[in-house]
Amino acid sequence: MEKKTPLYDTHLKYGGKIVEFGGFLLPVQYGSGVKAEHMAVRTQCGLFDVSHMGEVLVQGEKAKDFLNLLLTNDYTDLQPGFARYSPMCNENGGTVDDLIVYMKGENDYFVVVNAANTDKDFAWMCDHKIDGVELTNVSDQYGQVALQGPNAEKILKKVVDEKYIPAGYYTCIFDGDFQGIPVMISRTGYTGEDGFEIYMPADKAPDVWEALIAAGKDDGLIPCALGARDTLRMEAAMPLYGHELNDKISPRTAGLGFAVKMNKPDFIGKAALEADQPLKERRVGLKVTGRGILREHLDVYRDGEIVGYTTSGTFLPYLGSSFAMAIVKSEAREIGAPCQVDVRGRMVDCEMVGLPFYKRAK
Repeated sequence: MEKKTPLYDTHLKYGGKIVEFGGFLLPVQYGSGVKAEHMAVRTQCGLFDVSHMGEVLVQGEKAKDFLNLLLTNDYTDLQPGFARYSPMCNENGGTVDDLIVYMKGENDYFVVVNAANTDKDFAWMCDHKIDGVELTNVSDQYGQVALQGPNAEKILKKVVDEKYIPAGYYTCIFDGDFQGIPVMISRTGYTGEDGFEIYMPADKAPDVWEALIAAGKDDGLIPCALGARDTLRMEAAMPLYGHELNDKISPRTAGLGFAVKMNKPDFIGKAALEADQPLKERRVGLKVTGRGILREHLDVYRDGEIVGYTTSGTFLPYLGSSFAMAIVKSEAREIGAPCQVDVRGRMVDCEMVGLPFYKRAK
């Protein structure tokens, strides 16, 4: 049976069209539609319910050692109040999930995992736990909203004292106060825009939502849902687990080598990643130059031969064109090269392009 987030009734109030996603009932769009929601985030601001994400506490004197063993990134120099992204690999070098680790304090970490993977990830962590570490799944305790877009900071300052607003990207404030509600605020997001993710006690999520909507009414803030979340992350070329990442696709194949620190003494999957050199496949962007909209699981051709497959694809509203991400053979990956994608038996002309498709001006 699907779960409801603490904001389920709020979505109904605002006219959200509810669908099942990651085991939760969530809005796919509101009355304004996906394009309007997408453009609001790119040009003004959008508010998302991301309470379906999972949260795990990693604590104990060996917490840092455990994270360095469990994850591909290096947490040796992470400081309190900072966050760091990482894939989590299996022994074969495939990806169990990708996640964000926040350091609360010495031997105290707050880990955010993907919604559909929460139970799987927690079981994986428990199966690989070392002595001196305590793991606690606290997902049900939290609500989470994402305030994203150029006006995000302006809006947040109307409801939160500036001292509780993190200044730098991938930094966070753990002991924030949102009109009397205890919150954690991080400067992170999944849209390619500046913005914040705000964590609060689950039962206070509707209060935070309504306060933000009221504060942003003169700055273009609108409720946004799963449809726009997907098109925005696509434009920013951010991987989505189950698409650009899975238990067979390695983070390096997916273009996440920046978060794979091969100079660490060891981590789960390191030996397999060392053996996978040179890379046989790599992620690439595709821009449609013909006519058609690309989706996932479509064959990619170069010179009449299949060289890979699409992992995500759609029409991207801000860029005004159809794009896709794909995994292709390394020898066939050439930026600027023409290629074709088989869309239900019809070859659609494309061009291989670099990622991300969109990058905001700083």
